[in-house]
Amino acid sequence: MSIALRWLLGALLVVAMQPALASDIAAESAIVQLQLDAPAFAPEKIKVTVYLPPDYSHTVRHYPVLYANDGQDMVAVGLQATLARLYREHAIEPVIVVAIDMLTDRASGYGLSDRTTSRSLVGGSVIGPIGTRAQDYSAWVATALVPYVDAHYRTRQSARERTMLGWSLGALNAFNLGWQYPEVFGRVGAFSPSFWLAADRTSATTVQHTRLAQAMVDRGGKRVGLKMWFAVGTAEETKDRDSDGINDTVDDAQDLLEGYREAGGFHVRGLKQLGYSIDMDYATHPSRSADASLFQLQDGVHNQASWKQMLPPFLLWAYGRH
Repeated sequence: MSIALRWLLGALLVVAMQPALASDIAAESAIVQLQLDAPAFAPEKIKVTVYLPPDYSHTVRHYPVLYANDGQDMVAVGLQATLARLYREHAIEPVIVVAIDMLTDRASGYGLSDRTTSRSLVGGSVIGPIGTRAQDYSAWVATALVPYVDAHYRTRQSARERTMLGWSLGALNAFNLGWQYPEVFGRVGAFSPSFWLAADRTSATTVQHTRLAQAMVDRGGKRVGLKMWFAVGTAEETKDRDSDGINDTVDDAQDLLEGYREAGGFHVRGLKQLGYSIDMDYATHPSRSADASLFQLQDGVHNQASWKQMLPPFLLWAYGRH
């Protein structure tokens, strides 16, 4: 048994079979509160909330699992109410949701990592370095938390039945988890991902040329079986560092998907160049066939209200019955 798993097995488990907060959620649904140790990167215990589907206690079936960063935002993004509505409509299959609250030092854990060298890929920002503990956090989620959940709940234990979700910096890390651990997570949902993170912020040009997520894709190879769903708001910002008429939030996601090339010869490969099938307009023609899709929320901004609007189409993409 790994050291990380022993930490988790020794963690305090508090099970709250409490009535749902929203009136339209079945009374038999369950919310499980966990307080888990992760001393490699967190001095405090990690709060994890497990949302079990309404029929969990009445069946012996096994369920897919949706892991989510920023678990403290689940009320604001309407997770329970959205699930309840989609269940009532028989639009999605039941799913276990494992929501991980952010750390006190959010910027340290939510970032990118290089699994082969066991190091974090740190980028700069106006609030300081981002992702200094991303390697430790990502490894904990993939190699400690996932085995713990599989051991304690009736889960479908294959990569294609596990999805990692996040927004903002949490979306950056969700993408990282899928990219670095494709044998653990078969699907990724990334809302407003912080793909602006760069190694050199000296100028707009250096940012454009040293964006970390795009470089990680450029250096990598196709992760067979990995499917990704990206969502961005069209009004998240007005900055346009490369003066191409597309705001940076949309541009950063498009460059990761389709690659990036300048007239002077600088270029990076995107998912398309690695052999992924790409849907750049999921909002107009939603299809689950593409390996990677981009959903643009018209007038969407960088906040929980917009992520709440992105959640239903994502859940239909990930767990839709039709």
